[in-house]
Amino acid sequence: METDTHTEKILITGALGQIGTELTNRLVEIHGAENVIASGLDRWDKKLTSAGFYERMDVSNTQLVRQVCKDYEITTVYHLASLLSGTSERQPQFAWKLNVEPLLNFLELAKEGLIKKVFWPSSIAVFGKGIPKENVGQDVVLNPTTVYGISKMAGEKWCEYYHEKYGVDIRSIRYPGLISWKTPAGGGTTDYAVEIFYEAIEEGKYKSFISENTAMPMLYMDDAINATLQLMEAPSENLTVRSSYNLGGMSFTPKELAEEIKKEIPEFEISYEPDFRQAIADSWPASIDDSVAKKDWGLTYDFGITEMTKDMIKNLKVKLGK
Repeated sequence: METDTHTEKILITGALGQIGTELTNRLVEIHGAENVIASGLDRWDKKLTSAGFYERMDVSNTQLVRQVCKDYEITTVYHLASLLSGTSERQPQFAWKLNVEPLLNFLELAKEGLIKKVFWPSSIAVFGKGIPKENVGQDVVLNPTTVYGISKMAGEKWCEYYHEKYGVDIRSIRYPGLISWKTPAGGGTTDYAVEIFYEAIEEGKYKSFISENTAMPMLYMDDAINATLQLMEAPSENLTVRSSYNLGGMSFTPKELAEEIKKEIPEFEISYEPDFRQAIADSWPASIDDSVAKKDWGLTYDFGITEMTKDMIKNLKVKLGK
């Protein structure tokens, strides 16, 4: 039985992160601040989240997580807290523990009936060696080469297992690179596509750490949030994938992005100096087939490369006072 929006109580872990910040604000708009509980490791900063409540919580503390779910009568969890790709490579065992065990705990709580629905993000990091570069399908063999990718692949299988074995309503998306003007880049492989806008506006030039013709799948944050909400609102019986849905967004190269920026900032110049992140980019797909998500729950996008570029430059100019 679906709970109606008035009685839905939502917990977001990792609520102060790149996705969490914007998703929390959207959920507050839909459900009201009093029904949204944000959580993270840092102290509450009212400027960062509009949630009605904030719990400073380590998601590895299973007893505290259970207590918070009981105290607020949580029905839906968006479990976003994780250690990202670069940091995971430096701390493999900690990354495995943080990226897999709290997910298992939430799946257990759902199995017990304490919570009704769980969202957990996967990533294109689950793909790896031996898969086609273009138009990677929903059901390709996963062969990740990074700690982050391995933990996401394991998480996908646990999600599928708990749904098939216990009927847990778990939903997931494989996010591509995410682009946002609200939160700065955090050192990832796709982050050139955020940095380039800051440099274009402030310096008029950019040195890309990814080579000019390397295509990667990207998604504008507005579309990422919309897709997440579309999936969570879809009737359970429509969903055919309980591991994680492919999300393709748009696919472009640094050269193509630079050409779009030049339409808005004609004097902009780009140069290329690939670093260690080039090897990671080369191991990823260049484009993704997301036709299953479109069929099952009506995935749509509002932003292509042109719309995104215009929106990024418009908003960043205001943000940077240019």
